[in-house]
Amino acid sequence: MHIFRKKAATVLVVLLGGISIGVTAGAFFAFTRDLPQIRKLETFRPHAVTRVYSADKELLAELFLEKRDPVPLQIIPRQLKEALIATEDRKFYQHSGVDIKGIARAIIKDILAGGFVEGASTITQQLAKTIFLTPRKTIVRKIKEAILAFQLERRYTKDEILELYLNQVYFGSGAYGVKSAAEIFFGKPVQELNLAECALVAGMPKSPSRYSPLVNIDLARKRRNIVLKQMLEMENVTREEFEQALNSEIELGAGRKNLNRAPYFVEYIQKILEEPLGASQLYKGGISIYTTLDLDLQETAQSAVDEGLLALRDRMTKNNIEPADPQAALICLDVKSGGILAMVGGSNFYESPYNRATIAKRQPGSAFKPFVYAYAIEQGMSQNAMILDAPVLYRGANRDNDWQPENFSKKYLGEITLRKALAISQNIPAVRLIERLGPQPVAGFAHRLGIESKLEPNLSLALGTSEVSLQNLTAAYAVFPRGGQWIAPFGIMEVTDHRGHIIWRAKPQRRLVMSREGAAITTNMLEGVVLEGTGRRAKRLQSPLGGKTGTTNKYKDALFVGFSPAVAIGVWVGRDSGGSLGDKETGARAALPIWIQLMQAAISDESKQSFDLPDNVVKVRMNPLTGLLEHDDTAEAVPALFISGTEPQ
Repeated sequence: MHIFRKKAATVLVVLLGGISIGVTAGAFFAFTRDLPQIRKLETFRPHAVTRVYSADKELLAELFLEKRDPVPLQIIPRQLKEALIATEDRKFYQHSGVDIKGIARAIIKDILAGGFVEGASTITQQLAKTIFLTPRKTIVRKIKEAILAFQLERRYTKDEILELYLNQVYFGSGAYGVKSAAEIFFGKPVQELNLAECALVAGMPKSPSRYSPLVNIDLARKRRNIVLKQMLEMENVTREEFEQALNSEIELGAGRKNLNRAPYFVEYIQKILEEPLGASQLYKGGISIYTTLDLDLQETAQSAVDEGLLALRDRMTKNNIEPADPQAALICLDVKSGGILAMVGGSNFYESPYNRATIAKRQPGSAFKPFVYAYAIEQGMSQNAMILDAPVLYRGANRDNDWQPENFSKKYLGEITLRKALAISQNIPAVRLIERLGPQPVAGFAHRLGIESKLEPNLSLALGTSEVSLQNLTAAYAVFPRGGQWIAPFGIMEVTDHRGHIIWRAKPQRRLVMSREGAAITTNMLEGVVLEGTGRRAKRLQSPLGGKTGTTNKYKDALFVGFSPAVAIGVWVGRDSGGSLGDKETGARAALPIWIQLMQAAISDESKQSFDLPDNVVKVRMNPLTGLLEHDDTAEAVPALFISGTEPQ
């Protein structure tokens, strides 16, 4: 009986031992079966910052969902590493991933408090949680965190773990990793942080949303001072260093968090790349985007818009127009390539990100007239052809539908040349011309030149009553100095991945849309607007220039679109509400000064070359009123282009 009991006890012990081992193993596999493989860290690449560059490789903006910018441990200040260890994990270099005593102490405090009040997580555990687990506090997650920490410690050195942590942890206000924290909070490289700044950064992971100096500078200071005291206790700093850092002021830098030197343009290219690249690669892939933007011209464009709007607001206030809320848009294109050199979509991107240069469609007014005249030239008319400038009435189905267009000046000059009619922007000749040519063919011609919006094929189309985008309008004007070729505006040259490999490259659309001769003659007629007509304020630039003013009814929209041999610039000024800018706020008054300021910067480095002149085009001196030849020394004579054999004899 005794022997039987002894055997039974032995079997029971073995059985219980087996059950215990089985339960333990089962629990272990239950906790670890869905844990991520630690080996993934060997190929792990954190979300990196995408950078946008101008044509001359100047940084324009940084795109990120979580701004991580990894740096090697060697360049991180010693005092930052010591500050972090002093406040987060004093036994970091002694434990194997988990602080057993710390966990026991934390469990007792949690039980007494009836909830999670102390984490007791080591730096290794925090890294495991940051990379592999959710932030939700549960017993199961804490066990998984501990297992992962043991695995990390087996595979990686302490310094490798510390480097990963310093480049991954969240420091608040959008900063992931110490490099981003240094730039965002202090506007300096991480290696230049002083002791006080190191302590402030090291104190933030405990509660980033509370201790960020951009959120609460007083709490950030208190937390910094606690970290400094812990460093003193650990003998990382001397008493003198401690006192000096404790009494130092927090000097926040502008940082690079809000770096965006061309916000409308950057958003424009973001939308273009989202489809071919995908949001994940665009915002997390650490790619580099090289654009066509000329940063000097962009900054001049922004200044020109700011100054133009400031002057206009003053005039609106004096005229008792309330609210004085004008907006403006500008786009500058490289004539040769079609690349976007500058873009302003409104007065303030952060108040209104709506891009009025690319998205908004407004009536162009007389800025549409060049398409009517260009089509007439393409159809065989010459710029000295005569057209009647006299009142006209177009009968409708009933008297209510009658239309009687008027010249802006209310003055009529009788028979005048096409060149003169365009130069001084008379409405009646443009309407008579589109009547002769046909509104439908003119609309089709404008579409070939790149106007994408719907154009109503009626006589008022000649006066710019159909809405267009400024980008389309400016790109269509660029056809003239480019010799008849249309190129779709583009802003991105190429995109490279984090290894420098090209993953996307610009392939601009281009097509021949009118003859070289017709483009050259139209360019010459638009030079007449600057030399003899509504754009003559631009004559002071003393450079080959062409362009056209545009003003809509009740002064709701003011435009000037024009070009040099090198650049095409479009400027629109108006109100989002569609209200009037005020009496006499024409394209020449409200938009042209902005255009002149940017064009002056654009032509400053050019050799002021002339516009393209095809071989079968001749230049003669012509009287713009009569269309007849003039002697070279006649004051009224202007240089006018004709296809060889059609010039006045």
